[in-house]
Amino acid sequence: MGRRFTYLNSWFTVIALAIAVNVALAKGVNAQKTDTSYLRLLKTGKAKSNLIKNSLHLALPPLKPAVISNAKVSVPRADEKLLTNVQVFPNPVTDQVVNVKYNLSRNAYVNVKIMDVLGNDVITLFSQRVETGEQSFTYNVNSRLTRGFYFVRIIAGTESVNKRISVL
Repeated sequence: MGRRFTYLNSWFTVIALAIAVNVALAKGVNAQKTDTSYLRLLKTGKAKSNLIKNSLHLALPPLKPAVISNAKVSVPRADEKLLTNVQVFPNPVTDQVVNVKYNLSRNAYVNVKIMDVLGNDVITLFSQRVETGEQSFTYNVNSRLTRGFYFVRIIAGTESVNKRISVL
């Protein structure tokens, strides 16, 4: 008895839900009485006005005329280098001052490090975001470097340039 009641109860529930969904979706939709009612509307010319009344209204924003600008926009090419014209001077370093000059083609995060011959970082001179254009920095490295050969590594974005310097 319990299974039969559950089975019948579930079918009544499904049918009731189907009727409720049908009524909910059909509310506000004008049902046509016959197939010829639409043809009758076409003949009288009311079809367009009824279609417009019952259709979905979308309001588009007003179109603005194109604005013409004289500003130059430079788009970086894939073959264009980010870091160019790298100079490290004086070489050999005698007065414990290192000058670094380089050119960036677009904004980038730049690291300037001094490394020993084995590739170990000795000093990080500079590490921050830099604007486009020619950059020049002077670093005082007194008593941080002993006599010998070092490399100055400049990393901009994914590019890096190594320059060898001698400290006397």
